[in-house]
Amino acid sequence: MSRDQRVRWSRRFGGADRGMTTSEYAMGTIAACAFAAVLYKVVNSGAVQNALQSLIEGALDGSF
Repeated sequence: MSRDQRVRWSRRFGGADRGMTTSEYAMGTIAACAFAAVLYKVVNSGAVQNALQSLIEGALDGSF
C-alpha cells in the first residue's frame, strides 16, 4: 500500500475516534464487575457446589 493510499484510508476510516473514552472504560469495568458478582453467586450456590462435589468424588472413586 502506498503512502497516498494509507493517508486516504486513514482520512476515510480513521476519523477522530481512536479509542474508548473514560466513560466507556468505566461502563466496561462496571459490567465486568457485575458479571463477576453473578458468576460468584452461581458458583457458590448449593446446587453447583453439590454437583461439583459429586463430580470430584466420582472421579476420585473411579476404578482403573
